[in-house]
Amino acid sequence: MATFVFGMNLSLDGYVDHERFAPDPVLFRHWIEQVRGLTGSIYGRRIYEVMRYWDEDHPEWTAEERDFATAWRRQPKWVVSRSLRSVGPNATLVSDDIEAEIRGLKSCLDGEIDVAGPALAGSLSDLGLIDVYRLYFHPVVLGRGKPFFAGPRPPLRLVATDRIGDAVIRLSYVPAS
Repeated sequence: MATFVFGMNLSLDGYVDHERFAPDPVLFRHWIEQVRGLTGSIYGRRIYEVMRYWDEDHPEWTAEERDFATAWRRQPKWVVSRSLRSVGPNATLVSDDIEAEIRGLKSCLDGEIDVAGPALAGSLSDLGLIDVYRLYFHPVVLGRGKPFFAGPRPPLRLVATDRIGDAVIRLSYVPAS
């Protein structure tokens, strides 16, 4: 059975924003290794559209950016959207009977599957499908934006803390039972 993990970079006040802060080289290397080890990823429409950046090579990329793109392209992706009509390479559109499709992935696959996007993670959390929450806190206060938890925070139990690089603390939680 797959483990569904919701993990994202966020500010100290709990907001995600891919344009306001970026990972340092140590954290970026961590993300490359993280993506390499995934069985796949489930995306909400908005974050999938942001991540499509990695579908095409860019001449100005560093070796690390090429490594990330290679890892990202390799993994299967499932995109949950009722508005998209098609998705890119190595991706499957999930638009009908979303709960059944996602539960099917969880039951028939092994390994970690990343859940990307706060709204999607909130919906899957409401269904009891998120197994691990990984919060990557950056020393930034945004004051507004898209919150990591799209709805009420589920009851959680802290299971690990890690420092990644010079500025990021990762807190790992599981649902409290």
